[in-house]
Amino acid sequence: MRFRMSAVLATGLFLAAGLAHAQWKPTERVNYIIGVAPGGTVDQYARGIRNTLEKLDLVNGQTVLAENKVGAGGSIAMQYVKGMAGNGHYLSTFHTGAIAGAVTGLIKVDPREFVPVAMMVEETSLVAVRADSPLQSGTDLVAALKADPTRLRIAVAPALGQNTHMAIAKPLQAAGVAVDRLTIAPFRSSGESVTALLGGHVDVVSATAPTIMPQVLAGKLRILASAAQEHGSGALAHVKTWREQGVPADYVSYNGVMLPPHANAEQVKFWEDALRKVSQDKDWIAMVEASGNKPIFRGYVQSHRYLESEWTAAQTLAASLGLGAGK
Repeated sequence: MRFRMSAVLATGLFLAAGLAHAQWKPTERVNYIIGVAPGGTVDQYARGIRNTLEKLDLVNGQTVLAENKVGAGGSIAMQYVKGMAGNGHYLSTFHTGAIAGAVTGLIKVDPREFVPVAMMVEETSLVAVRADSPLQSGTDLVAALKADPTRLRIAVAPALGQNTHMAIAKPLQAAGVAVDRLTIAPFRSSGESVTALLGGHVDVVSATAPTIMPQVLAGKLRILASAAQEHGSGALAHVKTWREQGVPADYVSYNGVMLPPHANAEQVKFWEDALRKVSQDKDWIAMVEASGNKPIFRGYVQSHRYLESEWTAAQTLAASLGLGAGK
């Protein structure tokens, strides 16, 4: 209830500010704080947004510094940004994984305290194996794990209970696998997960498309299934979804930008306008599409609504997986 009331009040302030010209602009360096190690999807898109903000001169002549603050499943970065309450010169990643992590208690900071400004990417989660693996499809994976749930080491990032874990656990559970017995290996980033798979340290990886597709195109990895709601196009045109393989489940995650707690209406308006322009940049669109994900733009109000609805959905999923839902 407290979150809902805050969202309503904040939405009112935002809409009121929209009636007047936004006065706030960056007057010093902008700091983009990234809560994962370099190489993963969250890092790639944050740096892509940073580069586009500078390229299009959307930050009032200021520079944008991207800085990775890694640890505790993203909690260290979120705590740092939380300490910058009300400071519009700080941006951070708004991601479905943070919601899932907070719900399961893995992230000790509540993302509902922050101000989500925009969702920029709809992400496709994939399950992949090495090209020499005997597993050829999602149904092969299900059969192997039904026979012995502990048999295969599955890499996720950056921690148990976050979006890449949820994206594989949900369909496997729907297929009848004992997901509470799986051997899950968490890595700091999806880039490290893929490296571990290539090195033979794990057998399966669950990650988003940008970190998997380059190795697929190089002939080193094979995709078993996509957790997308619909069949993909482009580089993913040949990849079957879980539903197309008879498993009634999907999992969609989003990547975007948030501000510290107590950001004011003019700061929100400035960044929403700037990020809308980023979302329309042809180079940004090409980068996202080339990675196998979908470029989108959903502003402040829609992002708030998503945060609330996803919190409830994540609680339900976490409880069903035995991960322990948060309050």
